[in-house]
Formats: sequence, C-alpha cells, structure tokens
Amino acid sequence: MKLLTVGIAAAVFGTAALPAQAQDAALSGGTIEVVVPFSRGGATFVSAKFLEPFFEKHLPGNPDVRVVDRPGGGSILGANWFAQNAEPDGRTLLFTTSSTANPYVLEKPEVEYDLAGFRVAYSHPFSAVAYVAPSTGVTSAADIKDASGLIYGGIAAAASDLPGLLSFEVLGLDIRSVLGFPGRGPVRLAFERGETTLDYQFTPVYLTQVRQLVEAGKAVPLWTGGAVAEDGSLTARDPIAPDLPSVAEVHETLYGTAPSGIAWDAFETIASVTYAFGLTGYLHADTPQAILDVYSDAARAINADPEFQTASEDVTGGARLVPGSEAEPAIRAALQPSAEVKTYLRDLLSTKYNVRF
Repeated sequence: MKLLTVGIAAAVFGTAALPAQAQDAALSGGTIEVVVPFSRGGATFVSAKFLEPFFEKHLPGNPDVRVVDRPGGGSILGANWFAQNAEPDGRTLLFTTSSTANPYVLEKPEVEYDLAGFRVAYSHPFSAVAYVAPSTGVTSAADIKDASGLIYGGIAAAASDLPGLLSFEVLGLDIRSVLGFPGRGPVRLAFERGETTLDYQFTPVYLTQVRQLVEAGKAVPLWTGGAVAEDGSLTARDPIAPDLPSVAEVHETLYGTAPSGIAWDAFETIASVTYAFGLTGYLHADTPQAILDVYSDAARAINADPEFQTASEDVTGGARLVPGSEAEPAIRAALQPSAEVKTYLRDLLSTKYNVRF
C-alpha cells in the first residue's frame, strides 16, 4: 500500500486557490472551536491546547481559538456531535486520533460520522516506540522472535492499541496481550512494576518519560511504528527516534524480506492514521477551498515560527504540522481500505480479542 500515492488524484479538491485577500476574508477573526472527543488532560486535549496559541497567532485576524472537550464512547460521541453540528464555515474543527478513525474503518454500528468525507485542515504526526524489559533477555529487535513469555499491556484492541497489535502479527510474534487499562500512563506504570514486559508508548511520552528508563538500564528500545517514506509506504524511520528501526526494517532483519501480505496492508492502513497522521484536525465536508487554503497556510507559518520550533522540541520532539493539502490524500486513502483489509481486521479482532461488531 502506498499511503501517499493512492488517491493522489484526489489531492486537487474544489476550485483553485483564491487570492490571499479572499482567503483572509473567508476566515478572519471571530471564534474557532476545536472539538476534542476525549477528556481534558489526555494527550489529544493537551496537544490541542499546545497548538491553540499558535493558530491564534497565525490565522487571519487572530481569532479566539477555544478547545472544547466532548468525551464519551471512546471518542465516537464527540465525532458524532461534530458530524451533526459543524458548519462548512471553518469555525468548528474535530481534532482527534485513531480512536475515532479505527471504529470508522471497522464500520462499527455506533459510528454516525463519515470521517473520509471530512476535509483535513492539518495533521500533527507522531509515532510510537516499542520497548521491552531487560529481564526478557532481549537486547535488540533481532532477539524478539526467540523471546518467550512476553506480556503486552493495552487499552482496547480496536482503539489506539490496534497498530501495535498488528505489528505483532506482521512480525509473527507470540505475545500475550492484557487489555483494559484506563490509559497509556497506567500501562507504562505496569511495565515499570514488572507486570508487563513489552510496551508501546507514543514518541512524546517515550522521549520525556521512557528514555530515562532506557538510560537507567530498565528498558530496551526495539523499534518505532515508522514514518512515511518517499514512495508513500510506512517504511521510513521515525525522525523523532531515528536510531531505531521501523517495523518494516525489523521484518527484514528477522525474515530477510520486506513485509507484504494482508497483515502488512492492515498495519499500514491503521498505523498511518495512528502514527503518520496521528492527530488530525477535520473540517466539514463542504468547507470551501479558500478556508482549507487558510489552514494550510497557517500550518506552514506555524512550522516556520521559531517559538513553535522551540516549544515543540519539549512537547513532541520537534514534530511539525502537515498542512491539510499535503495530508488529505493519504488520510482519505487510509480511511477507505480494501474489503479484504476490513475483513481481515474484523476477523482478527473478533476471534483473537473478542471485539463485537
């Protein structure tokens, strides 16, 4: 699957960009509401609040950007609210993660939103790092296939844990998964207590909280979820943790070949909206092109802002925003996988993790 080449023809939506004055008039001043379908204090809410002052600074007319939490149903309730209430004026965004994307891809009945039909304002990528306890005897990713008794802790199979679980399928690993933790923070603490021996944490958490465990000899980093390569595949190294191989590289190390097949296709589909485009701001499906251009321009301006560059080093390891004009084709492609991938995912989740559809 080529995440950035599938559906590239769809990159040109609507009319040509309007002159700068018309763009500014399309979205200037006033109030913009960023809907986060999770509770306050979570990673998505924190990220939205981090970006809030930078969008206020770089959007035309310096609007008042307000982050509003609408939790419930694992993010589905807030996404449903957005679908029912947002207007195509660019003043209400849904800022969310794979916890919203995965139920959509899996066609869960409670989903009332057409995520692939929404327009993309911007994306804030991040990946994740897998690491293991030294007590397992694993010293690098090359040892993982021969390890036994590995225990992974997670939240829910059909949520943000799904790409990690799929990576185990891609790599042919026999991992016992203990799900039901209330968050990734408790998962990390369980690892530190020795209750689990294999963990995935998103790169911002890895950089700020797990790397100190590595330095203390209490954790061994293995691989990252990867990043999008020039050919559009999810095979490149994560620029936030460039010393670690991607899942694709680990597969080549273990088996001597690049990953392929239905498990890999499913991993690329799910991991792309979890990692490569992890936090995404969506707009109403009928949002005019002029407004989309304003958001893309604002994202570029934020990336060039020295204040943002400095602050993002501490929060996200320096991750930059991806303008919607660049992110949308790949996101739409990932949100609309083949019937074979959907069937594989539903069968895996129902038979191995007791997920009901």
